[in-house]
Amino acid sequence: MRSIPSLQKRSASAVYATLTALVIATAALAVFEQARGRRLVLEISKLGGDPRAPGADAVFGAVTVFAILIMFFAATAIAAVAAYLNWLIRARQGADRPAVAPVLVSWFVPVVNLVAPAVLVDRLWWASRPPLDRRLRWTALLTAWWLSWLVASALVLARLWPGASQGGTNLTGFGLTELIAVAVASLLCAATVRQITGIQAAGSRHRRRIQAERHLPPPPAEPAPHPLARNSRRLSPASAEAPPPEVSEQDQSQEVHPAGQ
Repeated sequence: MRSIPSLQKRSASAVYATLTALVIATAALAVFEQARGRRLVLEISKLGGDPRAPGADAVFGAVTVFAILIMFFAATAIAAVAAYLNWLIRARQGADRPAVAPVLVSWFVPVVNLVAPAVLVDRLWWASRPPLDRRLRWTALLTAWWLSWLVASALVLARLWPGASQGGTNLTGFGLTELIAVAVASLLCAATVRQITGIQAAGSRHRRRIQAERHLPPPPAEPAPHPLARNSRRLSPASAEAPPPEVSEQDQSQEVHPAGQ
């Protein structure tokens, strides 16, 4: 696995930022819907679609705010999807896996995109060489993220689908349920991104440390001892410094002429 460039870390940060913006946009749309949406629908219906009717100017400001909130929500949703796909491609490149084609097929082919993205992320997690004791936690996190993503997508599409405004009494129908679903899905998605990015970053640091250790110069070799020095070590200090004992003339005479002969 190649070392993770700083660009990949920035792509993970972009995922966190866009998901946060998506939650904020959903919250703003839900608050506007609950505070002004139903009353605005009634006011628009009274105008009969005539922008010159009396009271049209008072409605124009609220309609403009609603249009801005819808565009903000759409922009943050597109940005979050684009940032996530960009991170996924770079993470697969960091794990030496084919990047662009599998990602696009898994996310944009109908029916396939109901299961394939979660399988793709799970294989990416394995390819990142994670600690084996994290498998159970990862499976639980991945399953919770994907189920919450499917639920949030279904709720949002059901609310924004043309003609699904609950009998014309709501602008979008966004409320607390949709906000909680989007927030939970975003939080779990960010958790999966953070875990895979952290595993790859740790593996990259470990790989760089091993390569640095391999390129370190070898320690200097100790010089071989001189033969005379080796012989001198074999002699004890006492035997090397003490002179040989002197033999006196009396001892010599005793050795030549023993006593009593």
